[in-house]
Amino acid sequence: MLYFQPPGFGQQAIPLHGRNSATSAGVLAYYTPTATFWQSAVDLPPLIFLHSLGGGSSAYEWSKVYPAFAADHRVIAPDLLGWGQSTHPEIDYQVEDYLQVITQLIEQTAGQAIVVASSLTAALTIRLAIQRPDLFASLFLVSPSGYDDFGINYGRGIPARLAGIPGLDRLIYALGAANELAVRNFLEQFLFAEPSRLTQETVDAYLASAQQRNAEYAALSSLRGDLCFDLSLYIGQLQIPTTIVWGEKSRFGSPTVGQRLARLNPQAVKTFETIANVGVLPHLELPAVAIGLLQRHLMQQSPQQKG
Repeated sequence: MLYFQPPGFGQQAIPLHGRNSATSAGVLAYYTPTATFWQSAVDLPPLIFLHSLGGGSSAYEWSKVYPAFAADHRVIAPDLLGWGQSTHPEIDYQVEDYLQVITQLIEQTAGQAIVVASSLTAALTIRLAIQRPDLFASLFLVSPSGYDDFGINYGRGIPARLAGIPGLDRLIYALGAANELAVRNFLEQFLFAEPSRLTQETVDAYLASAQQRNAEYAALSSLRGDLCFDLSLYIGQLQIPTTIVWGEKSRFGSPTVGQRLARLNPQAVKTFETIANVGVLPHLELPAVAIGLLQRHLMQQSPQQKG
C-alpha cells in the first residue's frame, strides 16, 4: 500500500495469468524506487523482497529494510496475490498459485534476481528455486518454513480446523484479523518478541491490508493450512547460494528446526544466523540488524556474481 511506503518509492503493477494461462488473475502491485528520488535503476542488479502470508501481510513488512539498498539495487517489493493492493481473487489459494505468481514477477521485472523472503513465502521460494534455478542469483531467507516440516503438521491444529468450517471461517477473520484490536494482539503476541517495538504505523499498515476487499480468501487459505508442506523433503535439492536468518523467539518454528533444515543441505545453505530476542519477523522488529546481515550476504555473493 503506497501510503505506508518510504519516501522515494512508487507503485507499479504487472498483469498476471491465472491457473489457466489463458485467463487473467488480475494485477500484481509492487513498489520500487522512483527515478526522481533515486538514480535510474535500469542497470542495477535486481533485489526482490517477498513478504510472508499471514493476516494483514503486505510489502510493508520489508519497508524498513529495502530503502537501505535502493542506491545500489533495483528494489522490487510486491504485495503478493491476495494481499495488500494486488488483486484478491475469490479462490482457495494453493502452493502452485504462489509459485506461478513469483515466477511471473521475476520474469517480467528482473529476469534473474537476488530474492529476499520470509516464513512460508521463503519456503515456497526454495521450491521455485529448485524448479527454476535460472531465476535466482542467491537467496536471503528469514525463518523459512513449510509449517509441515519433519511431519509437524500445522494443519492438524485447532485454528486450522476451525478456519475450515464454512461460515465460521469468515467470522474468525472478522473478529481475529480485520479489526485494530485483533491486529495489535496478533502482532504483539505472535510476531514480535518485544511488544514495545511495535509502532502504531505497523498496526495501521497490517489493518489496512487485512481490510482490503476479499482479503479473507488468501488469509483463510493460509490459516487453514492449504499452503503447508514439508520443506525437509525439498531443501536438499536446492543449489542456489542461500543465507538463512532466524528469530530466536519465533513462535512459528524454532531456530532448532531451522538448523535442522539447514543441515540437510550445507552446500547451498552457506550461512545460518540466529538473531537474539526477536520473533519470526526480525526485519520488522529490528530492521537495522536485518540490513546488516543482508549487506553481508550481498558482499559474500558479489565475487561469485562478478566471476
